[in-house]
Amino acid sequence: MSIIAKRLSAIKPSPTIAVTQKAAELRAAGRDVIGLGAGEPDFDTPDHIKAAAKAAMDRGETKYTAVAGTPALRQAICDKLKRENNLDYTPEQITVGCGGKQTIYNAIMATVEEGDEVIIPAPYWVSYPDITLLAGGKPVFVACDDSTGFKLTPDALEKAITPKTKWLVLNSPSNPTGAAYTADDLKAIADVLLKHPDIWVMTDDMYEHLVYDGFKFATIAEVEPKLMDRTLTLNGVSKAFSMTGWRVGYAAGPVDLIKAMNKIQSQSSTHTASISQAAAVEALNGPQEFLGEWRKAFAGRRDLVVEAINGTPGLSCRKPEGAFYVYPSCEGLIGKKTADGKIIESDADFAEALLEAEGVAVVPGVAFGLSPYFRISYATSEKNLEEACKRIKRFCEALK
Repeated sequence: MSIIAKRLSAIKPSPTIAVTQKAAELRAAGRDVIGLGAGEPDFDTPDHIKAAAKAAMDRGETKYTAVAGTPALRQAICDKLKRENNLDYTPEQITVGCGGKQTIYNAIMATVEEGDEVIIPAPYWVSYPDITLLAGGKPVFVACDDSTGFKLTPDALEKAITPKTKWLVLNSPSNPTGAAYTADDLKAIADVLLKHPDIWVMTDDMYEHLVYDGFKFATIAEVEPKLMDRTLTLNGVSKAFSMTGWRVGYAAGPVDLIKAMNKIQSQSSTHTASISQAAAVEALNGPQEFLGEWRKAFAGRRDLVVEAINGTPGLSCRKPEGAFYVYPSCEGLIGKKTADGKIIESDADFAEALLEAEGVAVVPGVAFGLSPYFRISYATSEKNLEEACKRIKRFCEALK
């Protein structure tokens, strides 16, 4: 008899982490590999944030904190949400977790019963469906392809709703597509949700500060205040502040939900590291000027990749509004053969053959629930991106 719980058979390890690990293994074996799978900025954490962490250690802030996070961090989050999103929360409506993933996990585990449905627009960040399955819920996928800008439409949302629907998950700007919802887009979705008072909204705003070309970020509780009492607003410092390894995510929502999430966390991680929390306070309260420089760099990289991909036979790529990903279609290559005679039957085949032939690691669209596409992370140097795009083009041109 196996000791492993049956519920684990419903989920799989993160495919994005798997691609990054595969690239690292090939590199360690001596292969020249360019990894475009990692979802983290290549910039260092800003010095003033690191200094705040060091100062916290020097002050002896190395003990347990409250499960929900330190008072200073929860207040900083309240101030940020008011200042940047026009949302009024109190510290008791805030919970801090070990990255955004844990806050999502806590929320789903605290609310989803066996058979409850969670609407997840596809393509989606890989963890949403697996966390739902682990809780006994049913992910309901709504395909949102290039024809809608990879965004959920009100009509598609309405059709997906059933009496069992408990949550709608929104991610803007999106991982994996970089697509972002305008205030008007969100208002149209909110109008549908107002007709269904039992459905809650989980909005993952982790890439909020990484938007380009003058795009104005909005979040759904800001656009439609009537949804405030059934919205969980998720964010963190990982992406905008290049603090992925510090593991600080947070959520804001109704007190009862936050208390339930804290109860889950109290029996798992307890809280994220005290030093990381001190650093996050500085990230939210401190200088933000560097973000403009980073946005400019990311926008330039995005434009480089989009132009190169659109100049590659068999590929096409929409220019996204935010994040640091593009999500090209490889539909034009399906059915073609590699030099060694292997047929490209799917985006997974494409990604595997590309890695084998040219040493470029991308994540196939099947991992995100929408094929035939693949994800490129442009959170790496222009030099790497130029070389990777050259290799991708060479690979595609060699297909028969």
